[in-house]
Amino acid sequence: MKNVTLFSLIVLVMFGCKSQKNNGSSKDRLIPVETQFVNALPHIVIYKTGKDYSHNVPVLLSDDKTQIISYPHPTDLFIGENLALPAKLHNGYLLDNRGIGKNVAFLRFTYEEYSKLQVVPSLKELYENIIDQNPLIELWDCGTKANFTNLEKQLNEWIDKNLLVEKCKRIIR
Repeated sequence: MKNVTLFSLIVLVMFGCKSQKNNGSSKDRLIPVETQFVNALPHIVIYKTGKDYSHNVPVLLSDDKTQIISYPHPTDLFIGENLALPAKLHNGYLLDNRGIGKNVAFLRFTYEEYSKLQVVPSLKELYENIIDQNPLIELWDCGTKANFTNLEKQLNEWIDKNLLVEKCKRIIR
């Protein structure tokens, strides 16, 4: 019995482990692990809004803006022991600390109020508390933290020197 099991294992290894042939087509090329890792990192997002919503809780809406598709739990509003408010940058830009996107909307609830809730409001209640479904004037994806040695300082330099177009990807403008 042991010989049959050993033989089966050897056959599986021989035929199960197939090396990949590279005939030059891009679909056959392996992506280096480092690239896969970097692409999986969260991106640095900076933005401007028409009004000051820097203390209001963001939620993400569907493309047609008829429903909330992502919202935080009250405990999600912290980085360590501090509220995850966006960092204020030069010229009215904000550095996102919550994971906003192009379909962001802001609630009447401030970070402080929402973080003290014991129960997350229903989706209906959250939707009824949206104060702006189209708050963004600009939204920029500036890559990953790995691209920076001093994040806020470098972003402010890019803003001051009008380098966002060169250094970041414009999502909304």
